[in-house]
Amino acid sequence: MKKYSWAAIALLYLVVPFFLKDNSYILSLTVSSLIVAGIAVPWALLGNLGGMVSFGHAAFFGLGAYASALLSMKVGLPVLLAIPAGGLFACIASLAMLPALRLSGPYFALAILAYAHIFKILATEMSSVTGGSAGISSIPGLPDLVKADFVSGLGPYFLGLSIVLLFCVIYAWVRRSHYGIALRAMHESEDATRVVGVNSVLLKSWMLLLSAFMTGTIGAFNAHVINFLEPDYAFNSSWSVLPIVAAIFGGYRTITGPMVGAIVIYLVDQLIFKEVLSSGHQIVLGVVLAAMILFAPDGLLSLFRKRNAGGQHA
Repeated sequence: MKKYSWAAIALLYLVVPFFLKDNSYILSLTVSSLIVAGIAVPWALLGNLGGMVSFGHAAFFGLGAYASALLSMKVGLPVLLAIPAGGLFACIASLAMLPALRLSGPYFALAILAYAHIFKILATEMSSVTGGSAGISSIPGLPDLVKADFVSGLGPYFLGLSIVLLFCVIYAWVRRSHYGIALRAMHESEDATRVVGVNSVLLKSWMLLLSAFMTGTIGAFNAHVINFLEPDYAFNSSWSVLPIVAAIFGGYRTITGPMVGAIVIYLVDQLIFKEVLSSGHQIVLGVVLAAMILFAPDGLLSLFRKRNAGGQHA
């Protein structure tokens, strides 16, 4: 790992909490930005390696959230075990989406979006389990072991940051493995990779299941942070749209780009755009994204790397 990567990690774990500890509002926004990052990274993994653009990651997010909440409330599973269990449930439920792998491009994206709406309807109609449109409240929060960190009240931040960084490590490992090499080769010519024995359908299936698990895990984490759920919130389209914006803004073809993009774009939107234009701040967000696509299509991180490279050659 490069030196600046270690420096960035040290900054996030040691320096940032020092400034956040006395400002609960900024702290909560930062945790929310990490939750968006936790969806943006698996979205980028599916889009960059799997070659599948999804408009329905809200499905995995909501499934993981409900599964973890119900397991902790009705089964008594400890929260720190219920969170990955929620991710596992989202992964298993995503098996129903495997037929959509026969589709490509916008057809696949719309099919996943349709699945998200189906799961939202099921969560609304299964009121005996999920509480229906009224939702469920009093979801167990993070345990004292997490909250009683060396800086009081920063438990959700540290846990959320650790989850997202773990996702980045998984993304990096998959991309550098022979699976990642095969997936990138499929982008050039899927027919050619099949000729040499690569099972493209199986590899895409693994990417979908892994992306679902990661997204479901961060959805479960969010449920235990906010302590309530309802279908309109858990399966809201913003959980599909914001991560796409964040990943593209930061650079979805890079490992940490989606994370950086999520933190920057979410905090800027909430702290600046929303203050200036309370009812239409997302329009400004769209303009910024369009400008980024036009002038820096590889994302924010590529912009910095080009400047650094230019400075070194100067």
